[in-house]
Amino acid sequence: MAKESSFKNMVLTLTIVCLVTSAFLAVAYSVTKDPIEAANKAKINNAIAGVLPEFDNNPSDDVFMVESEGKQIKVYPASKDGKTVGYAVESFTNKGFGGTIVLMVGFEADGKIFNTSVISHAETPGLGDKMQQSKSDFSLQFNGKNPADFNLSVKKDGGDVDAITASTITSRAFCDAVATAYKVFEKIKEDKK
Repeated sequence: MAKESSFKNMVLTLTIVCLVTSAFLAVAYSVTKDPIEAANKAKINNAIAGVLPEFDNNPSDDVFMVESEGKQIKVYPASKDGKTVGYAVESFTNKGFGGTIVLMVGFEADGKIFNTSVISHAETPGLGDKMQQSKSDFSLQFNGKNPADFNLSVKKDGGDVDAITASTITSRAFCDAVATAYKVFEKIKEDKK
């Protein structure tokens, strides 16, 4: 004979289900927390290594924050034999077609862009994701350029950057993130005077 449902039984059952589910989620979080943090740190360190000239320090240990236009931006200084060889700036913009784009932009000590690396984005596959070096050569046009004399805007807006075909919004966002990184670099150089 089936027991009749009552409000008390339903609340008790729901409470037990919630407690068991919460326990499983807590265990899953504790098991995956450290590997996720390690993977994110490795991703950042790989991006730093990919955007800077050869260095012998650990830029992650020397990271500092710079405030620019209301944003807190992480800067990773690189040095070799005690001499600064460049800065990796973890820049971002919210102007992407799919939302936030996070880049690592490496500057040589003289202000030239050494390289860029996309850390994360939600751009359209096959279109906006062509900003990644693994998908196209779009980002290579920034390498070796000094933003002091290279206009970080797409040609459609009067700049020097060839946009990704059919992804002008993504191209503009990429330029915006690089321009933000350059403003941070200029601020660092100004503070060092």
